[in-house]
Amino acid sequence: MAGSNGKQKTVRDMILSLGLIGIAAGVIYLFIPHDDHAPALKRVDYRVELLTARRAASYPVAAPEGLSKDWKATSVRFQGADFDRWHLGFQNPDGDYVQVEQSTQKRVEFIEAASQGGTASKVTQRIGDRTWTRYTGGRYEALVLEGTPGSTTVVAGTASFAQLTRMAEALKMA
Repeated sequence: MAGSNGKQKTVRDMILSLGLIGIAAGVIYLFIPHDDHAPALKRVDYRVELLTARRAASYPVAAPEGLSKDWKATSVRFQGADFDRWHLGFQNPDGDYVQVEQSTQKRVEFIEAASQGGTASKVTQRIGDRTWTRYTGGRYEALVLEGTPGSTTVVAGTASFAQLTRMAEALKMA
């Protein structure tokens, strides 16, 4: 019976070791922070870039006025060498993305890029005194402003058409 006592000791030691490892893993899990939420996006101030774009662009540059503070500007750029391209990105109150894009680039190519593959629907809507066409089927839903020869204005993003419309309503061209 001397041989069986050694085997019992080995099995018992193995079970105790596994238990200690489990307890240590549990303690480590409790003390290491783990957050599944996306990090908060930093708000950017776009006033300087807006003034620069409005001086340099060959078209009236669009920017929103009167949106609530829940709309957070997250990105801005003006690229004069790249078809006077204006970009202003926002996170809306629901956490969705909305961007204002303008350019003198060829209309079809620019809309394709700004909507990320969207195509024109037969739906148009009046927002203020302007007519916008809805684009769907791309990565982003989009509203494209009609009647602006020489430039194209697109409001696009992951937000609903209601939120895109809210942005389009707030746009002031100067």
